[in-house]
Amino acid sequence: MENFFKLKENNTDIRREVIAGITTFLAMAYIIAVNPDILSVAGMPKGAVLTATCLSAGLTTIGMGLYANLPFALASGMGLNAFFTFSVVKQMGVDWRIALTAVFVEGLIFIILSVTNVREAVVNGIPNTLKLAVTAGIGLFIAFIGFVNSGIVIQDPDTLVKMGDFTTPPVIISVIGIIVIVILSKKNVKGALLWGIVISTLVAWGYALTNPKVAAEVYKIYLPNGIFKFESLNSVAFKLDFSYITNPDKMWSFITIILTFLFVDFFDTVGTLVGVATKVGMIDEAGRVKNAGKALLVDAIGTTFGALVGTSTVTTYVESSAGVAEGGRTGLASVVTGILFLAAMFLSPLFIAIPACATGPALIIVGFFMMENIVEIDFSDFTEGVPAFLTIALMPLTYSIGDGLTIGILSYAILNLINNMLIRDEAKKKKVSIVVYVLAILFTIKLIMTGLN
Repeated sequence: MENFFKLKENNTDIRREVIAGITTFLAMAYIIAVNPDILSVAGMPKGAVLTATCLSAGLTTIGMGLYANLPFALASGMGLNAFFTFSVVKQMGVDWRIALTAVFVEGLIFIILSVTNVREAVVNGIPNTLKLAVTAGIGLFIAFIGFVNSGIVIQDPDTLVKMGDFTTPPVIISVIGIIVIVILSKKNVKGALLWGIVISTLVAWGYALTNPKVAAEVYKIYLPNGIFKFESLNSVAFKLDFSYITNPDKMWSFITIILTFLFVDFFDTVGTLVGVATKVGMIDEAGRVKNAGKALLVDAIGTTFGALVGTSTVTTYVESSAGVAEGGRTGLASVVTGILFLAAMFLSPLFIAIPACATGPALIIVGFFMMENIVEIDFSDFTEGVPAFLTIALMPLTYSIGDGLTIGILSYAILNLINNMLIRDEAKKKKVSIVVYVLAILFTIKLIMTGLN
């Protein structure tokens, strides 16, 4: 363990990595239930998708641990699965087999970009200010997810969002979880996030035991419906359909779908990787993410493999920060998370029964942890502070890490280009990576094309 994962070198140990791996898994376990629900709307068999979700998440996360030695977990991406179902299948009328094929081709393109180090160059070319901003922005983003899952923040037709009802069981359970995590963290108890999830889950199950009908129908809190169950992959695995490629009338629609998957996955992954890595010091003196090339290659392979076994785009999860906050620093944490995903294929009724209001508190507290480095951003320099602010604010407000990073980089490029043009002294001009300007051009084209469509 020590020689392979370099535990001492990363100031960690087996116990800490195991706790981190379990914590990351529990923070992500909701995808085991949510992904099949979303993809079933596209006409895919729910049970088979559940198995595909666990298998792809498990093997790719283990791959991340063994190959890249990083505590990052992967699974079918939220947002990407919604785009798969509601935009591609429902709105465009594309069969889910065609959509899976688009995901598969996107993964192949990712692999090529990763092998040629294009993706790594993008990650390393992002300015340090934006890396700090991405960390804080992701913190707000996942905290927002936690507040919504907890029922503390709810939808409102007039104001978009508002405060939830603090007398409802989900909110009470979430508040208990937050209090438990804060107290245990204050006492320096290892695994505070994990204990918060476990205690919240037990309280939720206790409520479901006393009032099962209301708990299930109103608050989506269920008792485990058994323990062991396995669903076959036969109905979704290797069901790719390449007919759109050979049809001139359909080919351009297919290319558009691929590029959209590619864009969203690319920048969600980059944003997550940069944000979490910056938070825990996995950045070298040159501002480069540790083992970024390997991590990005695993992510690309995961997308391709996921499409083959029958699920939407597999991507690096921001919830990895929950395990990182518990001290996870090496791939051992990812191996633990991956094993738990594989086990979930056979224990799915148990893991699906962990309610969102039990994992919400962990996400909220992790969001708090990820805001710490915001003080290092120089907000007095408008060419640094404004792009950072836009990145931080727009990630939760657009519900997209990729969109927040897009506007952050675009504004950084524009403001610094104008500023440098106004400065005559070459020595005072700010050095901006060519990667930033290339990305800015691509983002401009993307925004224009999105507006025209």
